[in-house]
Amino acid sequence: MLQITFFNRLVIWLLVAAGLLAAMPNAFYSRVESHNDAVAAIEATGATPELEADAATWPGLLPNNLVNLGLDLRGGAHLLGRVRVEEVYAERMTAMWPEVRDALRDERATIGTIRRVDGPEDQLQVRIQNADQMASAMETVRGLARQVVSLSYPGATDIEVSANGDVLVVQLSEAERELSDQRTVQQSLEIIRRRVDEVGTREPTIQRQGSDRIIIQVPGIGSAQELKDLIGTTAKLTFHPVVQRVSSPDADASGRTITLPSADPSEEGVYYVLEESPVVSGEELVDAQPDFDQNGQPAVNFRFNASGARKFGDYTAENVGSPFAIVLDGEVISAPVIRQHIPGGTGIISGNFSVQESSDLAVLLRAGALPAGMDFLQERTIGPELGADSIRAGAIACLVAFAAVLVFMALSYGLFGIFANIALLINVGLIFGLLSTIGATLTLPGIAGIVLTIGMAVDANVLVFERIREELKTAKGPSRAISLGYEKALSAIIDANITTFITAAILFVLGSGPVRGFSVTLALGIITSVFTAIYVTRLLIVTWFERARPKTIEV
Repeated sequence: MLQITFFNRLVIWLLVAAGLLAAMPNAFYSRVESHNDAVAAIEATGATPELEADAATWPGLLPNNLVNLGLDLRGGAHLLGRVRVEEVYAERMTAMWPEVRDALRDERATIGTIRRVDGPEDQLQVRIQNADQMASAMETVRGLARQVVSLSYPGATDIEVSANGDVLVVQLSEAERELSDQRTVQQSLEIIRRRVDEVGTREPTIQRQGSDRIIIQVPGIGSAQELKDLIGTTAKLTFHPVVQRVSSPDADASGRTITLPSADPSEEGVYYVLEESPVVSGEELVDAQPDFDQNGQPAVNFRFNASGARKFGDYTAENVGSPFAIVLDGEVISAPVIRQHIPGGTGIISGNFSVQESSDLAVLLRAGALPAGMDFLQERTIGPELGADSIRAGAIACLVAFAAVLVFMALSYGLFGIFANIALLINVGLIFGLLSTIGATLTLPGIAGIVLTIGMAVDANVLVFERIREELKTAKGPSRAISLGYEKALSAIIDANITTFITAAILFVLGSGPVRGFSVTLALGIITSVFTAIYVTRLLIVTWFERARPKTIEV
């Protein structure tokens, strides 16, 4: 066990050097963070003298990965939102009306005229002239039903059709509602995650809770209101032909039209009557970037996919000289006149935007529209002062634990204890190096995991040193005692750490949030402590032994 080849020694020291080098940026956290933010901003928006100065605060050749600080350490915003899944039911019924109407029209000779009547939003109600033919009408509408793929509801269809007097009622089945809820919440999760990622925040926590709730925790964001503004906007974009421009929301409009207000503050009291069916929608948008219009005002440049580009190009070719409304969340943000055919599927949304507003709108459009609105049940803003206090308390706990372990080991095992202490210092550096490399998030429970690791890291050394003491009592020589000490303690060290590692893995798989943070630091601490105890400490002892050649040793 005391024979370590030059190659193995080189590998051990290279691993230690790489780990400590990876951990080094955390000792200059503010400088490296400014450098990273400046580099990201330069890549996104271009260089400015201020950004270049910030980017130059850290050498580009050195590693710049930092340990991400969690919400409890960095401060930020916490929201608990409820997705209004029932809004999707109403949209489905509205979208289904043309299909039902066309099917019943074919049966007009027997059921008479049909007319949609008002009812609950999650139902489609159609009055039939010949109520005695209701059975035939119901059978016709049931023919539109589609099979639902669900293990819980075998053979179920997506709609239920019933009758109430002369009114035919269509609504989503229980199976379809359940699947619709799952799809809506999952889609909301993905869109919220994309929106949060787009603005460059680090390590957000976005999780589903229950059937229709979502927890959003974003470190580093200024306030809960800022986070709500980012994710709470539906950002539903559509492009409609303009029928007329009016001054009243109750303007008489014929046909299937809608009347929407202008979002431009300079057009207060102005409304637009638009054709209800959009020419193209935001779902066919593939990119949106902040830009400036021909007057130098902030605007948003957009690009459609192939399908959207074809529809957009055909419409602009056929309607040169006509106004075209760009509608965002029920407001007309711009109604430019089509000057020429736009064949490439690109365009620009202009309005009275500020630079920040155009940037925010581009983010929302790129991320897509939320399938349903959200109600926020909880909102909290966690200030950075609380995080600073937590970091300070955690640092004090680490230092106290560290000092206590160092003193104990030095007093109990003398020179060998000092070797273990050196390995412990390296161990902590390697933990931060690994956390930085994998981009893990450090939370307050994570700090607790590091403190626990500091205490556990010397366990392996204690086992080895106690075995060496026992071998020395049997009058074996120093070299043989050290060798046997490592040989006999190795299996116990491996077994003890494997069981703890399994526990950490289970915590990571089954836990969430802070529990996962604790399990990550604990698992990484086990890996680094085994490495430093078995390899680094042994290498230190062997190096010392080869140089000093002691006749006797005291452990």
